Amino acid sequence: MADLKLIQIEKTYKGGINVLKDINLDISQGELVVFVGPSGCGKSTLLRMIAGLEDISGGELYIDDQLMNSIPPAMRGIAMVFQSYALYPHMTVRENMAFALKIAKQSAAEIEEAVNSAANVLQLGEYLDRLPKALSGGQRQRVAIGRAIVRDPKVFLFDEPLSNLDAALRVATRIEIAKLKEAMPDRTMIYVTHDQVEAMTLADRIVVLANKGIAQVGSPMDLYEKPENEFVAQFIGSPAMNLLPGVIVETGPSTRVQLDSGSMVIVDIATHSEDMGKHVNIGVRPEDWEICVTEGIYQGRVEYTEALGDVTLLYFHAEPGSEGVVAKLPGIHVDSRDKVLKMQAPPNKIHLFHHGKSMR
Repeated sequence: MADLKLIQIEKTYKGGINVLKDINLDISQGELVVFVGPSGCGKSTLLRMIAGLEDISGGELYIDDQLMNSIPPAMRGIAMVFQSYALYPHMTVRENMAFALKIAKQSAAEIEEAVNSAANVLQLGEYLDRLPKALSGGQRQRVAIGRAIVRDPKVFLFDEPLSNLDAALRVATRIEIAKLKEAMPDRTMIYVTHDQVEAMTLADRIVVLANKGIAQVGSPMDLYEKPENEFVAQFIGSPAMNLLPGVIVETGPSTRVQLDSGSMVIVDIATHSEDMGKHVNIGVRPEDWEICVTEGIYQGRVEYTEALGDVTLLYFHAEPGSEGVVAKLPGIHVDSRDKVLKMQAPPNKIHLFHHGKSMR
Protein backbone atom coordinates (compact mmCIF):
# COMPACT_ATOMS: atom_id res chain seq x y z
CA MET A 1 0.00 0.00 0.00
CA ALA A 2 1.92 3.00 -1.25
CA ASP A 3 2.03 6.31 -3.06
CA LEU A 4 4.55 6.75 -5.89
CA LYS A 5 6.07 9.98 -7.13
CA LEU A 6 8.21 10.23 -10.25
CA ILE A 7 10.04 13.54 -10.68
CA GLN A 8 11.89 14.38 -13.92
CA ILE A 9 12.71 10.71 -14.51
CA GLU A 10 15.08 10.02 -17.42
CA LYS A 11 16.62 6.93 -18.97
CA THR A 12 19.72 7.09 -21.17
CA TYR A 13 21.67 4.06 -22.36
CA LYS A 14 25.33 3.89 -23.25
CA GLY A 15 26.17 5.90 -26.32
CA GLY A 16 23.82 8.69 -25.29
CA ILE A 17 20.65 6.93 -26.46
CA ASN A 18 17.85 8.68 -24.57
CA VAL A 19 14.59 6.69 -24.37
CA LEU A 20 12.71 8.55 -21.61
CA LYS A 21 12.86 12.12 -20.34
CA ASP A 22 10.88 14.51 -18.13
CA ILE A 23 8.60 11.82 -16.70
CA ASN A 24 6.55 13.45 -13.93
CA LEU A 25 3.80 11.35 -12.41
CA ASP A 26 1.99 10.94 -9.08
CA ILE A 27 0.30 7.61 -8.36
CA SER A 28 -1.92 7.44 -5.29
CA GLN A 29 -2.38 4.48 -2.99
CA GLY A 30 -5.05 2.12 -4.32
CA GLU A 31 -4.84 3.29 -7.94
CA LEU A 32 -4.51 0.94 -10.88
CA VAL A 33 -2.52 2.91 -13.45
CA VAL A 34 -1.93 1.53 -16.94
CA PHE A 35 1.03 2.50 -19.13
CA VAL A 36 0.23 2.32 -22.86
CA GLY A 37 1.98 3.44 -26.00
CA PRO A 38 3.46 2.20 -29.26
CA SER A 39 6.25 -0.38 -29.35
CA GLY A 40 9.54 1.13 -28.23
CA CYS A 41 7.98 4.06 -26.34
CA GLY A 42 9.62 2.98 -23.06
CA LYS A 43 6.62 1.71 -21.06
CA SER A 44 8.30 -1.54 -19.95
CA THR A 45 11.57 0.33 -19.34
CA LEU A 46 9.74 2.76 -17.05
CA LEU A 47 8.16 -0.14 -15.17
CA ARG A 48 11.54 -1.81 -14.73
CA MET A 49 13.01 1.48 -13.43
CA ILE A 50 10.27 1.59 -10.78
CA ALA A 51 11.09 -2.02 -9.88
CA GLY A 52 14.82 -1.28 -9.70
CA LEU A 53 15.70 -3.63 -12.55
CA GLU A 54 16.90 -0.66 -14.64
CA ASP A 55 19.03 2.19 -13.32
CA ILE A 56 17.48 5.67 -13.27
CA SER A 57 19.66 7.99 -15.37
CA GLY A 58 18.13 11.19 -13.99
CA GLY A 59 15.36 12.38 -11.70
CA GLU A 60 13.94 10.93 -8.50
CA LEU A 61 11.61 8.05 -7.65
CA TYR A 62 9.79 8.07 -4.31
CA ILE A 63 7.69 5.32 -2.74
CA ASP A 64 5.88 6.50 0.37
CA ASP A 65 8.13 9.59 0.43
CA GLN A 66 11.29 7.46 0.52
CA LEU A 67 13.83 8.07 -2.26
CA MET A 68 14.30 4.78 -4.13
CA ASN A 69 16.95 5.59 -6.74
CA SER A 70 19.69 3.60 -5.01
CA ILE A 71 17.53 1.10 -3.11
CA PRO A 72 17.93 -2.49 -4.44
CA PRO A 73 14.84 -4.17 -5.96
CA ALA A 74 14.35 -6.59 -3.06
CA MET A 75 14.08 -3.69 -0.61
CA ARG A 76 11.47 -1.63 -2.51
CA GLY A 77 8.39 -3.54 -1.39
CA ILE A 78 7.47 -4.35 -4.98
CA ALA A 79 6.26 -7.56 -6.63
CA MET A 80 6.35 -7.99 -10.39
CA VAL A 81 4.32 -10.24 -12.69
CA PHE A 82 6.02 -10.78 -16.03
CA GLN A 83 4.86 -11.67 -19.51
CA SER A 84 6.22 -15.19 -18.99
CA TYR A 85 4.93 -17.14 -16.00
CA ALA A 86 8.45 -18.18 -14.84
CA LEU A 87 7.09 -20.99 -12.65
CA TYR A 88 9.33 -23.77 -11.34
CA PRO A 89 8.11 -26.82 -13.31
CA HIS A 90 9.12 -29.37 -10.64
CA MET A 91 7.25 -27.54 -7.84
CA THR A 92 3.54 -27.68 -7.12
CA VAL A 93 1.39 -24.57 -7.17
CA ARG A 94 1.67 -24.41 -3.38
CA GLU A 95 5.45 -24.69 -3.49
CA ASN A 96 5.77 -22.08 -6.25
CA MET A 97 3.70 -19.60 -4.28
CA ALA A 98 5.53 -20.33 -1.03
CA PHE A 99 9.07 -20.26 -2.40
CA ALA A 100 9.84 -16.56 -1.81
CA LEU A 101 8.50 -16.78 1.74
CA LYS A 102 10.68 -19.79 2.48
CA ILE A 103 13.72 -17.90 1.20
CA ALA A 104 12.72 -15.07 3.57
CA LYS A 105 12.67 -17.69 6.38
CA GLN A 106 9.06 -17.10 7.42
CA SER A 107 7.45 -19.69 9.63
CA ALA A 108 5.49 -22.61 8.19
CA ALA A 109 2.28 -21.26 9.74
CA GLU A 110 2.78 -17.81 8.20
CA ILE A 111 3.56 -19.33 4.80
CA GLU A 112 0.48 -21.58 4.88
CA GLU A 113 -1.78 -18.69 5.85
CA ALA A 114 -0.39 -16.43 3.09
CA VAL A 115 -0.62 -19.13 0.40
CA ASN A 116 -4.15 -20.16 1.35
CA SER A 117 -5.30 -16.55 1.47
CA ALA A 118 -3.88 -15.80 -2.00
CA ALA A 119 -5.26 -19.06 -3.40
CA ASN A 120 -8.70 -18.12 -2.09
CA VAL A 121 -8.58 -14.68 -3.76
CA LEU A 122 -7.48 -16.22 -7.08
CA GLN A 123 -9.70 -19.33 -6.86
CA LEU A 124 -6.68 -21.64 -6.94
CA GLY A 125 -7.52 -23.73 -3.88
CA GLU A 126 -8.24 -26.95 -5.80
CA TYR A 127 -5.01 -26.62 -7.83
CA LEU A 128 -2.52 -26.16 -4.98
CA ASP A 129 -1.07 -29.68 -5.29
CA ARG A 130 -0.81 -29.70 -9.10
CA LEU A 131 2.34 -29.12 -11.12
CA PRO A 132 2.35 -26.20 -13.58
CA LYS A 133 2.15 -28.59 -16.57
CA ALA A 134 -1.29 -29.69 -15.35
CA LEU A 135 -2.65 -26.12 -15.53
CA SER A 136 -4.01 -24.00 -18.36
CA GLY A 137 -2.24 -20.82 -19.43
CA GLY A 138 -4.70 -18.68 -17.52
CA GLN A 139 -4.28 -20.75 -14.36
CA ARG A 140 -0.49 -20.52 -14.62
CA GLN A 141 -0.72 -16.74 -14.88
CA ARG A 142 -2.93 -16.70 -11.78
CA VAL A 143 -0.27 -18.72 -9.95
CA ALA A 144 2.32 -16.12 -10.98
CA ILE A 145 0.02 -13.39 -9.63
CA GLY A 146 -0.50 -15.43 -6.45
CA ARG A 147 3.26 -15.69 -5.99
CA ALA A 148 3.32 -11.88 -6.01
CA ILE A 149 0.36 -11.55 -3.61
CA VAL A 150 1.88 -13.73 -0.87
CA ARG A 151 4.81 -11.33 -0.58
CA ASP A 152 2.36 -8.63 0.59
CA PRO A 153 4.05 -5.93 -1.53
CA LYS A 154 3.41 -2.21 -1.42
CA VAL A 155 3.12 -2.06 -5.21
CA PHE A 156 2.18 -4.64 -7.85
CA LEU A 157 3.83 -4.27 -11.26
CA PHE A 158 2.33 -6.13 -14.25
CA ASP A 159 4.41 -6.26 -17.44
CA GLU A 160 2.05 -7.34 -20.26
CA PRO A 161 0.86 -10.36 -18.24
CA LEU A 162 -1.78 -11.45 -20.77
CA SER A 163 0.14 -11.18 -24.03
CA ASN A 164 1.01 -14.90 -24.15
CA LEU A 165 -2.62 -16.02 -23.77
CA ASP A 166 -5.11 -16.74 -26.53
CA ALA A 167 -8.13 -14.47 -26.97
CA ALA A 168 -10.54 -16.39 -24.72
CA LEU A 169 -8.00 -16.83 -21.91
CA ARG A 170 -7.02 -13.17 -22.20
CA VAL A 171 -10.59 -12.08 -21.54
CA ALA A 172 -11.00 -14.51 -18.63
CA THR A 173 -7.69 -13.54 -17.00
CA ARG A 174 -8.39 -9.83 -17.49
CA ILE A 175 -11.60 -10.31 -15.54
CA GLU A 176 -9.63 -12.14 -12.84
CA ILE A 177 -7.23 -9.18 -12.53
CA ALA A 178 -10.20 -6.79 -12.28
CA LYS A 179 -11.67 -8.95 -9.51
CA LEU A 180 -8.28 -9.06 -7.80
CA LYS A 181 -8.19 -5.26 -7.74
CA GLU A 182 -11.69 -5.15 -6.23
CA ALA A 183 -10.61 -7.66 -3.58
CA MET A 184 -7.56 -5.52 -2.68
CA PRO A 185 -8.78 -1.91 -3.09
CA ASP A 186 -5.89 -0.44 -1.07
CA ARG A 187 -3.15 -2.00 -3.21
CA THR A 188 -1.33 0.16 -5.74
CA MET A 189 -0.96 -1.46 -9.15
CA ILE A 190 0.90 -0.41 -12.30
CA TYR A 191 0.09 -2.33 -15.46
CA VAL A 192 1.87 -2.21 -18.84
CA THR A 193 0.04 -3.27 -21.98
CA HIS A 194 -0.24 -2.55 -25.68
CA ASP A 195 -3.88 -3.72 -25.65
CA GLN A 196 -6.34 -0.82 -25.54
CA VAL A 197 -9.16 -3.04 -24.25
CA GLU A 198 -7.07 -4.00 -21.22
CA ALA A 199 -6.20 -0.36 -20.60
CA MET A 200 -9.76 0.96 -20.98
CA THR A 201 -11.39 -1.75 -18.85
CA LEU A 202 -8.83 -2.08 -16.04
CA ALA A 203 -7.39 1.38 -15.46
CA ASP A 204 -8.34 4.05 -12.96
CA ARG A 205 -5.97 6.24 -14.99
CA ILE A 206 -4.07 5.69 -18.23
CA VAL A 207 -0.61 7.09 -18.95
CA VAL A 208 0.00 7.39 -22.70
CA LEU A 209 3.72 7.39 -23.51
CA ALA A 210 5.11 8.74 -26.77
CA ASN A 211 8.16 10.62 -28.08
CA LYS A 212 10.20 9.75 -24.95
CA GLY A 213 7.67 11.36 -22.60
CA ILE A 214 4.05 11.44 -21.44
CA ALA A 215 1.52 12.45 -24.08
CA GLN A 216 -1.45 12.54 -21.66
CA VAL A 217 -2.61 11.19 -18.31
CA GLY A 218 -6.27 10.73 -17.45
CA SER A 219 -9.17 8.40 -16.88
CA PRO A 220 -10.06 6.08 -19.78
CA MET A 221 -13.10 8.19 -20.74
CA ASP A 222 -11.13 11.46 -20.43
CA LEU A 223 -8.63 10.18 -22.97
CA TYR A 224 -11.40 8.92 -25.24
CA GLU A 225 -13.63 11.99 -25.06
CA LYS A 226 -11.08 14.76 -24.48
CA PRO A 227 -7.75 13.85 -26.09
CA GLU A 228 -5.25 16.68 -25.66
CA ASN A 229 -3.44 16.01 -28.93
CA GLU A 230 -3.75 14.16 -32.21
CA PHE A 231 -1.47 11.34 -31.07
CA VAL A 232 -3.71 10.41 -28.14
CA ALA A 233 -6.82 10.96 -30.28
CA GLN A 234 -5.61 8.40 -32.78
CA PHE A 235 -3.97 6.01 -30.31
CA ILE A 236 -7.00 5.61 -28.04
CA GLY A 237 -9.88 4.00 -29.89
CA SER A 238 -10.01 1.37 -32.60
CA PRO A 239 -10.05 2.02 -35.49
CA ALA A 240 -8.17 5.30 -35.06
CA MET A 241 -9.88 8.68 -35.17
CA ASN A 242 -10.28 10.15 -38.66
CA LEU A 243 -8.53 13.50 -39.23
CA LEU A 244 -9.70 15.80 -42.02
CA PRO A 245 -7.84 19.07 -42.85
CA GLY A 246 -9.54 22.44 -43.17
CA VAL A 247 -9.54 26.13 -42.27
CA ILE A 248 -11.53 28.01 -39.60
CA VAL A 249 -13.89 30.42 -41.36
CA GLU A 250 -16.13 31.43 -38.45
CA THR A 251 -15.40 31.71 -34.73
CA GLY A 252 -17.57 32.08 -31.63
CA PRO A 253 -19.38 29.70 -29.24
CA SER A 254 -19.35 27.22 -32.13
CA THR A 255 -16.75 27.05 -34.86
CA ARG A 256 -17.28 26.70 -38.60
CA VAL A 257 -14.55 24.93 -40.56
CA GLN A 258 -14.26 24.67 -44.32
CA LEU A 259 -12.61 21.36 -45.17
CA ASP A 260 -10.09 21.06 -47.98
CA SER A 261 -12.72 18.95 -49.75
CA GLY A 262 -15.04 21.99 -49.75
CA SER A 263 -17.48 20.75 -47.10
CA MET A 264 -18.56 23.03 -44.26
CA VAL A 265 -18.46 21.65 -40.72
CA ILE A 266 -19.90 23.07 -37.49
CA VAL A 267 -17.99 22.07 -34.37
CA ASP A 268 -19.30 22.59 -30.81
CA ILE A 269 -16.00 24.09 -29.64
CA ALA A 270 -15.62 27.78 -28.83
CA THR A 271 -12.91 29.76 -30.66
CA HIS A 272 -11.87 33.40 -30.72
CA SER A 273 -11.29 36.01 -33.42
CA GLU A 274 -7.54 35.35 -33.42
CA ASP A 275 -8.30 31.76 -34.47
CA MET A 276 -9.83 32.91 -37.78
CA GLY A 277 -8.01 31.43 -40.76
CA LYS A 278 -6.06 28.83 -38.80
CA HIS A 279 -5.32 25.58 -40.58
CA VAL A 280 -6.82 22.81 -38.46
CA ASN A 281 -7.79 19.16 -38.50
CA ILE A 282 -11.25 18.07 -37.48
CA GLY A 283 -11.38 14.67 -35.79
CA VAL A 284 -14.25 12.20 -36.08
CA ARG A 285 -14.19 8.81 -34.42
CA PRO A 286 -15.29 5.96 -36.74
CA GLU A 287 -18.22 5.13 -34.45
CA ASP A 288 -19.53 8.72 -34.61
CA TRP A 289 -20.17 8.70 -38.36
CA GLU A 290 -23.75 8.53 -39.60
CA ILE A 291 -24.94 7.96 -43.16
CA CYS A 292 -26.93 10.93 -44.47
CA VAL A 293 -28.78 11.74 -47.69
CA THR A 294 -28.24 15.50 -47.64
CA GLU A 295 -24.88 17.26 -47.87
CA GLY A 296 -22.55 15.78 -45.25
CA ILE A 297 -19.07 16.31 -43.86
CA TYR A 298 -17.55 13.65 -46.05
CA GLN A 299 -18.45 11.87 -49.27
CA GLY A 300 -16.55 8.89 -50.63
CA ARG A 301 -16.67 5.47 -52.22
CA VAL A 302 -16.57 2.44 -49.92
CA GLU A 303 -13.57 0.37 -50.99
CA TYR A 304 -13.82 -2.45 -48.46
CA THR A 305 -16.07 -3.65 -45.64
CA GLU A 306 -15.50 -5.79 -42.55
CA ALA A 307 -18.62 -7.26 -40.97
CA LEU A 308 -17.93 -7.96 -37.28
CA GLY A 309 -21.46 -9.02 -36.34
CA ASP A 310 -22.70 -6.17 -34.19
CA VAL A 311 -20.89 -3.54 -36.30
CA THR A 312 -19.47 -3.12 -39.78
CA LEU A 313 -16.29 -1.24 -40.65
CA LEU A 314 -16.46 0.74 -43.88
CA TYR A 315 -13.12 1.70 -45.46
CA PHE A 316 -13.47 4.57 -47.90
CA HIS A 317 -11.21 5.04 -50.91
CA ALA A 318 -8.21 7.19 -50.00
CA GLU A 319 -7.59 10.11 -52.32
CA PRO A 320 -3.95 10.73 -53.39
CA GLY A 321 -2.07 12.53 -50.64
CA SER A 322 -4.66 11.80 -47.95
CA GLU A 323 -5.54 9.01 -45.55
CA GLY A 324 -8.66 6.97 -46.07
CA VAL A 325 -11.69 7.50 -43.85
CA VAL A 326 -13.04 4.64 -41.73
CA ALA A 327 -16.61 4.42 -40.42
CA LYS A 328 -17.87 2.02 -37.76
CA LEU A 329 -21.61 1.56 -38.15
CA PRO A 330 -23.99 -0.61 -36.11
CA GLY A 331 -25.42 -3.63 -37.90
CA ILE A 332 -24.49 -5.26 -41.20
CA HIS A 333 -23.55 -3.04 -44.14
CA VAL A 334 -21.61 -5.36 -46.45
CA ASP A 335 -23.83 -4.27 -49.35
CA SER A 336 -22.23 -0.80 -49.07
CA ARG A 337 -19.08 -1.89 -50.88
CA ASP A 338 -18.39 0.18 -54.04
CA LYS A 339 -21.20 2.60 -53.15
CA VAL A 340 -20.67 6.35 -52.78
CA LEU A 341 -21.96 7.44 -49.35
CA LYS A 342 -22.39 10.78 -47.63
CA MET A 343 -21.36 10.85 -43.98
CA GLN A 344 -22.28 13.22 -41.15
CA ALA A 345 -21.34 13.47 -37.45
CA PRO A 346 -22.98 15.35 -34.54
CA PRO A 347 -21.23 18.71 -33.88
CA ASN A 348 -20.62 17.77 -30.22
CA LYS A 349 -18.74 14.63 -31.31
CA ILE A 350 -16.28 16.45 -33.57
CA HIS A 351 -12.81 17.31 -32.28
CA LEU A 352 -10.66 20.22 -33.40
CA PHE A 353 -6.86 20.28 -33.53
CA HIS A 354 -4.36 23.00 -34.42
CA HIS A 355 -0.67 22.11 -34.79
CA GLY A 356 -1.51 18.70 -33.36
CA LYS A 357 -3.01 20.04 -30.12
CA SER A 358 -6.67 20.06 -29.12
CA MET A 359 -8.51 23.39 -29.27
CA ARG A 360 -11.15 22.22 -26.80
